[in-house]
Amino acid sequence: MLITSPMADSPMPAPENRRAPNVLVVMVLLAVAGLVVALLSLSTPQNLKNIGGYAVTSKSGTAWDMKTVLQGAIDRKQPLTLTERHINLWLARTLTPRQGGFFSRVISLDRVWIRLEDKRAEVIQERRIFGQPFTVSMFLKVEQSHGDHGALTQIHLHGGPYFENLPQVRRGGRFGNLVVPQGFLLAVIPSYQKLARLFSEEIHLGLEEMAHIQIAKGRLILDPRHRLVEPPTIPSGTRHAF
Repeated sequence: MLITSPMADSPMPAPENRRAPNVLVVMVLLAVAGLVVALLSLSTPQNLKNIGGYAVTSKSGTAWDMKTVLQGAIDRKQPLTLTERHINLWLARTLTPRQGGFFSRVISLDRVWIRLEDKRAEVIQERRIFGQPFTVSMFLKVEQSHGDHGALTQIHLHGGPYFENLPQVRRGGRFGNLVVPQGFLLAVIPSYQKLARLFSEEIHLGLEEMAHIQIAKGRLILDPRHRLVEPPTIPSGTRHAF
């Protein structure tokens, strides 16, 4: 006689699916790690030592009178090359940084720097928040179209697409070492507008009066020949910004 247990024919319970919780834990850990890295990048100021003119103080070195240099190139109809060093020494001599407003007691503006890269410029504000160094920057790109009647210059307040497959998400600048999308710079645009108003004459001579503008690594190349038929166009809402 064969005696079988009542449980012998019952199906074995299925093993618990532990994979989904494990994947969720990994995703959460990766998100937390990414946030920590982003915060560290944001709080770490840019390395400015590789910018032309950084090692020279405002009281040393020879700074050009930028307005005179630009006007001379226009009058003589000769191309002009400005290096990072030329521009940053001029800024150091002519600009007295000052933080105004409600946060002036805890935030200071120490220097303004220009970094020139291939096809884009970066305008950097070197600040201190509660005594700790911090940098914020905005990217600029210059686009020119040439026709039978001259050239049209457009100034874009970004550094190109953030992702190749998402061209509308543009690199606006950097908070510390963290590259941020263009929309993140809305809070700092007023300070860039003030800078642009301070140097409105130099901007006019260096952009509106130049037919050919090229931003290269460490150099800004300007050519006044074949004068522009229209002034540079800047996106609405930020017309006075760099």
